[in-house]
Amino acid sequence: MATWYRRLVWSATALALFVVVLGAAVRLNDAGLGCPDWPGCYGVLIPTDIDTQTALEDFPERPVEVGKAWYEMVHRYVATTLGFLIVLITLFAWRNRQAPGQPVKTPIVLLAVVIFQGLLGMWTVTLLLKPVIVMGHLLGGLSTLGLLFWLALEDRRGNNSPVNITRRIAWPAAIALIVLIAQIALGGWTSSNYAALACPDLPTCLGQWWPEQADFNEGFVMWHGLGVNYEFGILEAPARVAIHFAHRLGAVVATLVLLYVTISLVRRQNSDPKIKTACLAVWAALLTQIILGLCTVWFGLPLAVATAHNGVAALLLLSVINLNNVASRTTN
Repeated sequence: MATWYRRLVWSATALALFVVVLGAAVRLNDAGLGCPDWPGCYGVLIPTDIDTQTALEDFPERPVEVGKAWYEMVHRYVATTLGFLIVLITLFAWRNRQAPGQPVKTPIVLLAVVIFQGLLGMWTVTLLLKPVIVMGHLLGGLSTLGLLFWLALEDRRGNNSPVNITRRIAWPAAIALIVLIAQIALGGWTSSNYAALACPDLPTCLGQWWPEQADFNEGFVMWHGLGVNYEFGILEAPARVAIHFAHRLGAVVATLVLLYVTISLVRRQNSDPKIKTACLAVWAALLTQIILGLCTVWFGLPLAVATAHNGVAALLLLSVINLNNVASRTTN
């Protein structure tokens, strides 16, 4: 039973990472409405079965683009498979709940998150790519990945690791995680509002260190009503500039916080070697993410680089989650 549980958790973690990257590819290829209905695609489950004439009659506002339909449906197929694995994980955890150290609450929370994530996926389509829903869908996917990774770490470390949470170590790691999540949310808001190239120059934005035309009030209105098609965005240029610039500022803040926290933890006297290894992982992911972020703007949003930027954001999140897990088990 324990072996199957372990295999399921690690397999689901790897699949969740793939789903996050695949979701980024769907957004970046403008395939979020490649299937204008849900859960099928133009009334069928396989894009090759789409009847173009019937599709145009049922969805006259949506031209049939089979390539985009495949992007969306493959994402749904893989996400459904992940959901099935999470159901199995929860069942195994519940059945084995009497075993020492078997987590039960976390798998139940994970199942609730993935159910809500499915609803967000549906609303992403039915509410026509509403930015707050798209951003929530991204955060839900990363929450699913993070919870699975935490389960995997707990299973790997077992019950023999000391649990002696020291506030001076655990709190900084938790703050780093909170700041990173806020920055990822800003990235999701940038992507869902099509603001990735609102500032096409570096290191300035439209030739200014603080762009005068940025409209922060309009850029961060969360709700613009129902029935609006948000594909390719509805905001004017000043609002998109504000969103992009806020994401840049957030990147600076997040980088400084992550560096301060990790360097402080490494420099502590008698610091656990596991803390140092965890911090090295954060530095590697952070450096890669900074380079990819700069390249995304510098080279004009190439799909491969932008997709990698999303994928490494997920890896950076996992590295900070790992840091929190190690910090919660340190004896220093």
